[in-house]
Amino acid sequence: MASPVEAPSRAAIGQGVAASRLAALPLFRGLGEAALAAIAAELEWVELPGGTVLFSEGDPAESLYVVTAGSLEVLLKSAEGDRPVAQIGVGETVGEMGLIAGTPRSATVAALRDSELVRLDRPAYDKLIAAHPGAMLQLVQLLVGRLHRTTHGGRPARSAKTLAILPLSAATATVGFARDFVAALAAAGHRVERLDATAERSTERLHRLEADHDLVVYDAEPGPSEWTRLCLRQADRVYLVESGAAPCDASPLEPLLAGAKRRADLILLHPAGAAEPAPCAGWLSRLVVEAHHHLRTGRPADLDRLVRLVTGNAVGLVLSGGSARGFAHIGALRALRQAGIPLDLFAGTSVGAIVAAGAAVGAAVGWADDELRDRMRTAFATSNPLSDYTLPLVGLVKGRKVTRGLRAHFAERAIEDLWHGFFCLSTNLSSGRSKVHRSGPLWRALRASVAIPGVLPPVIDGGEVLVDGGTLNNFPVDVMSALQRGPVIGVNVASGRSFASNVADLEAGSLWQLLRQVRGETPSIIRVLMRVGTMSSAAQLRLARAQADLLIEPKLKRIDPLDWRAFDRGVEAGYEETMRALEGVQLPLRRKATVAAP
Repeated sequence: MASPVEAPSRAAIGQGVAASRLAALPLFRGLGEAALAAIAAELEWVELPGGTVLFSEGDPAESLYVVTAGSLEVLLKSAEGDRPVAQIGVGETVGEMGLIAGTPRSATVAALRDSELVRLDRPAYDKLIAAHPGAMLQLVQLLVGRLHRTTHGGRPARSAKTLAILPLSAATATVGFARDFVAALAAAGHRVERLDATAERSTERLHRLEADHDLVVYDAEPGPSEWTRLCLRQADRVYLVESGAAPCDASPLEPLLAGAKRRADLILLHPAGAAEPAPCAGWLSRLVVEAHHHLRTGRPADLDRLVRLVTGNAVGLVLSGGSARGFAHIGALRALRQAGIPLDLFAGTSVGAIVAAGAAVGAAVGWADDELRDRMRTAFATSNPLSDYTLPLVGLVKGRKVTRGLRAHFAERAIEDLWHGFFCLSTNLSSGRSKVHRSGPLWRALRASVAIPGVLPPVIDGGEVLVDGGTLNNFPVDVMSALQRGPVIGVNVASGRSFASNVADLEAGSLWQLLRQVRGETPSIIRVLMRVGTMSSAAQLRLARAQADLLIEPKLKRIDPLDWRAFDRGVEAGYEETMRALEGVQLPLRRKATVAAP
């Protein structure tokens, strides 16, 4: 975000108007009329256009601010650029740390959208504390809360009060979408108001609407009109809407979007009877968006899913790796569906990625639980998928059986063209980091996610070597939680002791060693490589388990990770444990208030 060309305009607040506004803010509650009037006389009004920097890290701290309208973002410098660490809403203060401690600004603060603030310089602040000592307690509590979120790895809540719906063109499919969307929000119990180009645009009315409603939706025009510019300035989040069948051409809104620097999602609308979404790779390469959503017009379920995603109530399902124990995921899915829990986002690692992909595809194309179960059985249980042994140059098995099974069931679908959101993880041996697959051929991403080092050949992607995601992150709840879209259900099938030997010497002769392996007394090379390649770290697993809003861990101690014939026992164990876990859960599932690292 660029700094303003000029300092934000400041004008003295009229005392009568200021006193009534101040009385509603937490910092000034409890003050009498005389004290409010005295403080109001010392205040200055600050108008901060969206994208404008209020102050930068290292600036001298000469005042604090209270947000009376709009929203601000706190940014810290990092190797990747400015990193958001907190969001400041109406009634909250900003800049108080430097004022209290007498130190320079510790972070950069900028306006997420058009905002209004009151400014207290040090003399006004001293008068406030003298007249109202309780205000200091409120400031200290705020500081403690922000420090806790920062030091415990919490991410800023991406709450949105104002939304802008921007059609990228005047396509017939986009006409009336905002009205349908607002109706769906209202049906879900949200107090929402839609504003179009005919609305009164006074600052007072817009602020009053924000105060009186959960959400305000700005219905923009398909061109860069003054109304569209106002919608962009007022929006916490922007939703770009286009017909999925429209050619990926330049939109007159693109220069406007580039300058606005708003968080944006893309919504592509498709006919009600569409079996698969139209490819969207061109749109995603052209536009800078955080997420995209495929919707079928006239399908209430699709619109309801968007409502949950927009309001932070979408349910994300994360499935861990665990080889043959991953069959338990299929039973867990059946139990969750029977409980009526809507599953909106899917993710996983290794075998969990395959089941999650099956759930994401099946939820849209109508795979019933039995069909998903039969497909997984055919692909992995009818015959051992790791039985096509080869000369161990890069892997003990060729991997062709796994590849054929994945392509047979997922065809040539692209991840970005699934009706439901999906991602999976592999491990990039070239960079030493996890790779999150959010686009590209689905089968290829899954093949990388299950490429156990030394067992299956790795996948080469743009010169980088990809292997099983479980090497670094076998249970990617943290990645799902970071999306801030709603509560996360995690099913972990990798817990419990699954790797042991009852002999002390593994250096005996080869024939004796072979006999011991046949008896199951010693670990085979495949077992060793599978365990090493998918064990992740204990700290990472603890973090993932802590971040799950609902954690399900089926009891699978008696199922060997290589026992592909244990399909039915694994499915049943996952179903039973999920049903037990749901007994004490109040639905609809809600997100934890806080997420703390171990």
